[in-house]
Amino acid sequence: MSPLSPEVQLDPSKAWCPVIDCQAVCSVVPGVEGMPTPLPCQACHAIFCCSCSQPWQDEHVCSSSQALTPASSEDRCSPDTPIKQCPMCGVYIERNQGCAQMLCKNCKHTFCWYCLQNLDGDIFLRHYDKGPCRDKLGHSRASVVWNRMQVVAVLVGVSITMMVTFPFLLLASPCILCCIFKPCRGKNRKKKKTKRNPESAPADH
Repeated sequence: MSPLSPEVQLDPSKAWCPVIDCQAVCSVVPGVEGMPTPLPCQACHAIFCCSCSQPWQDEHVCSSSQALTPASSEDRCSPDTPIKQCPMCGVYIERNQGCAQMLCKNCKHTFCWYCLQNLDGDIFLRHYDKGPCRDKLGHSRASVVWNRMQVVAVLVGVSITMMVTFPFLLLASPCILCCIFKPCRGKNRKKKKTKRNPESAPADH
């Protein structure tokens, strides 16, 4: 896994080992909020600070003015937090701006950023027409209507294509089946001929 992997960078319960030759993924042990905590690496046995990633020493003080403390469960559930977990696979996802309809790159699950409701089958984005997430999609009403018109056009186009091609497929199905099963019949006939006419040994004079 690359040190630039967003799954580790966005997960407050994981951290990269700062040793260049190691760079293993370490599990962060929850400590006192705002206080530096030593984190041992299980791979190279180095001990570093989980807040500033510097080597751990007695009476350690973080060199960074802002300690990276894990977010609480209340902060993760807040609608304003920029990092949330996918409700399907649990991978951490970061949202800066834009659409509230989120697609998890790990499991391809589609959900609402605000209420985490499943949106896999909501191709018309009806979820944002009512309820607590009304008008929170992040796009103008005109763009939503345009998107729905495009979806309808695609569905109508597919339906028309199926209606036009179905009669031709129905008429061509006997020819297709004949082409499929004809080689099999030829092989069966050859096998029957070899069984009926076995090779006879030359007679002795």
